[in-house]
Amino acid sequence: MNLPSIQAGRRTFLADCGMGFTGLALGAMLAEDGVAREPLGPTGQTHHLPRARSVVWIFLSGGYSHLETFDPKPALNQFAGKTFDKTPFENPVNSPLHKKRFRSVPAEEINIRDVYPTIYPMQVGWKKHGQSGIEITDWWPHLARQVDDLCFLRNIWTTDNDHAAENQIHTGRHKLDEPQPSIGAWAHYGLGTLNANLPKFAVIGGPSRPDTRQSIDSLYLGPQHAGVPLIIDAKNPLPFGTRPASQTQAEQIREYQLIHRLNTLAAVEYPDDKELLARIRSYEMAFRMQESVPEAMNFTRETLRTTRLYGMDNPATRVAGENLLAARRLVERGVRFVQVFPSTYGVWDSHQKLKDNHTRLCATVDLPVAGFLMDMKQRGLMDDAVVVFCTEFGRTPGLELRGGGKDGRDHHPNGFTIWMAGAGLKKGHVHGATDELGYNALGDGHYVTDIHATVLHLLGLDLRKLEVPGRKRIDMDHGKVIQEVLA
Repeated sequence: MNLPSIQAGRRTFLADCGMGFTGLALGAMLAEDGVAREPLGPTGQTHHLPRARSVVWIFLSGGYSHLETFDPKPALNQFAGKTFDKTPFENPVNSPLHKKRFRSVPAEEINIRDVYPTIYPMQVGWKKHGQSGIEITDWWPHLARQVDDLCFLRNIWTTDNDHAAENQIHTGRHKLDEPQPSIGAWAHYGLGTLNANLPKFAVIGGPSRPDTRQSIDSLYLGPQHAGVPLIIDAKNPLPFGTRPASQTQAEQIREYQLIHRLNTLAAVEYPDDKELLARIRSYEMAFRMQESVPEAMNFTRETLRTTRLYGMDNPATRVAGENLLAARRLVERGVRFVQVFPSTYGVWDSHQKLKDNHTRLCATVDLPVAGFLMDMKQRGLMDDAVVVFCTEFGRTPGLELRGGGKDGRDHHPNGFTIWMAGAGLKKGHVHGATDELGYNALGDGHYVTDIHATVLHLLGLDLRKLEVPGRKRIDMDHGKVIQEVLA
């Protein structure tokens, strides 16, 4: 149904009546008027020819071990139980790379993390897979079959050695620094919509804590560019966005018409309030989304074969499978950026019992992620989409000793692995490396904003050109496009 176009600001009315939407999901999304997109113009044109139209950003919270997933290191078994200085390799703690990238919230002289000296062996076997011969551990049997479509980046590093790194990989900023908008918010800010009835930046499965809200936040870009959390519930997938049962559709339409009339009256008083105009236009989009979002999150028309492909017939893989199937359906319907949390907050944080934890956790996401890739590919969606699979940091090559530890690894931001796949990327490719013990990302490596710059480049955007008046970003915020992974 066509609603009247919502025209102008009405700050006085909202303030007097207490109807501000800033704190709600509806106030954080929406507004296709391009309020903060001035650098690109109202059409959302790109800076250069794009290779992709959408992004699915899969994030595993807690820090999976790069050593027991995508960067196996035989030297850990060969020198297990020895200290770093008892191997033929340079002690990685003494490397200039460690000192250059190290930034702990506790003072360096009292920090024991990152530097555990006793080598802990790998907890799983590994082998080469596919025509590309890329090594993956045995905990990923389904994903291993897709290896020739993946592009691994084994030289990623960050600086926060605690779980604020979950925000850092999405925003590029350390906990001690001023926060910055998330990668999804920048994509939202820079691009026009492909479907006016769905959010451009959708979030599935998280974040579940206030202190990780930054990972989907838009900050000074404005609330209309923040991620919109959706839940796997066809009856109520959009928190705060469902019409109350006590209100009929006709009554809601009359409410919108009243808002329109009030806006028209207020336009004379606030003719240039673009931010408020964007917020008010969110009412209209919210109305449209009441129909479109439930349809997108309704799996009843999916075939049994498809749901099984995602592991939705197994309790162990159901949650990840549902979240990833929802991501595919949203991309299929034109959502630009989908951020997916296939597992709950912090579960990959294996300070103890790493073998038990990772055996179980890999099994919960391996099949759903592989099924997602297969489904995207067979539908032709990988030709236009970029998939990013990441975590906030890796795990230490040394045995964690805190609390009498004997079977786990601590946080390790100095070098870890992510992978990417899809439009504009090399297939069956490994870029970069860590040292023989998996400690430091070699060479310059890639700070997390290099991932951001590369993803936005594939979308046709130059992160350095997405400037906001009055907001000067440091060089590290912009990142550098990783040219070596581009097809």
